[in-house]
Amino acid sequence: MKIKSTLNSYSGKDSVVTIGTFDGVHIGHQKIVKRLVKIAKKKELTSVVLTFFPHPRMVLQSDTSIKLINTIDEKSSLLETYGVDHLVIKEFTKDFSRLTALEFVRDILVNKLKAKHVILGYDHRFGRNRAANIEDLKEFGEIYGFEITEISAQEIDEVKVSSTKIRKALGEGDITTANTYLGYNYMLSGTVVKGKNLGEKIGFPTANIAIEEVYKLIPQSGSYIVSSTIDDTVVFGMMNIGHNPTVNGTHQSIEVHFFDFDEDIYGKNIEIQILERLRDEKKFESIDMLKLQLEKDRETSLNFIKHHV
Repeated sequence: MKIKSTLNSYSGKDSVVTIGTFDGVHIGHQKIVKRLVKIAKKKELTSVVLTFFPHPRMVLQSDTSIKLINTIDEKSSLLETYGVDHLVIKEFTKDFSRLTALEFVRDILVNKLKAKHVILGYDHRFGRNRAANIEDLKEFGEIYGFEITEISAQEIDEVKVSSTKIRKALGEGDITTANTYLGYNYMLSGTVVKGKNLGEKIGFPTANIAIEEVYKLIPQSGSYIVSSTIDDTVVFGMMNIGHNPTVNGTHQSIEVHFFDFDEDIYGKNIEIQILERLRDEKKFESIDMLKLQLEKDRETSLNFIKHHV
């Protein structure tokens, strides 16, 4: 898959295009992307996903509080697995939002992306003030010579999933629901950095994960069962998200204790997949009480991995 960070850098041939933020690339999005790739192969056209960054709400509503399910890199990797030819990431600006529906279709879909076929959900809106809908797009298709595939209300509603529902589930620590809606395990990607080595002192050394993208949604504080692939080897562990109240921590940290793993991974960028939630974060009366709980957590985690992975 070729990734283009501007519309001007796209130089592919005639295409099938779908448009959206695709945050999460969840099971609803996957239906659209699979249809995109299938039609492109059938018609011998190039499959193109046009997405936007930053999220439109961040720009139009100055909503800096919104957190996203995927980083750009994560979204790109997910879309690539479905065989998309081109991912075009358009910077979303206020000027871009003021394009009329005609300007968007003529200048971007037709002239830039060479669209011969466009795939959209029945409720997709576009153009200035989101004024145009699928019926308007059909009229433009007749003028500019591209076909439309409409993903019906029935097809979308039967999935009963949205990025908003997934964000809510993650915010509540409901990783089971989030993973079900996503169709894959929720992931956190970051660099392993030096911590205070408190875990090592009690027999539970941890890798501290620093996530660069401030917009990335971090699940509710607590302990989770996780996995990661490090140097082509799958390793399991348990992760704590929180403020380490037992030792009077003041900043949120993400710490992973890997089982049967003793390699120096400082400075490595790793992806953590979250499999199951263990428990809420808790302040223990002593370090010994914390260590006792961690031993219980490890036993619970290993039992889950044995029977579910």
